Amino acid sequence: MKPGIHPAYRPVVFRDRAAGYAFLTRSTATSDRTIEWEDGNTYPVIDVETSSASHPFYTGTARVLDTAGRVERFERRYGKRGES
Repeated sequence: MKPGIHPAYRPVVFRDRAAGYAFLTRSTATSDRTIEWEDGNTYPVIDVETSSASHPFYTGTARVLDTAGRVERFERRYGKRGES
């Protein structure tokens, strides 16, 4: 890698405010706010809206839309395509 052209890659805490969940990882993201982590060190913190702790797909609360029922209801209401 060429020196001086890459952003700093350092430990950062990502905090999901909706779920009250935070995790420490490495990133090039920056922040002015900091947080004291469990190990006693201070790290930059980045608040996110959704993480694996709050996303419906990962929590098992995802809903499957009944697309077949919607198509049938549309066809009943407006008729099938190509009918005169």
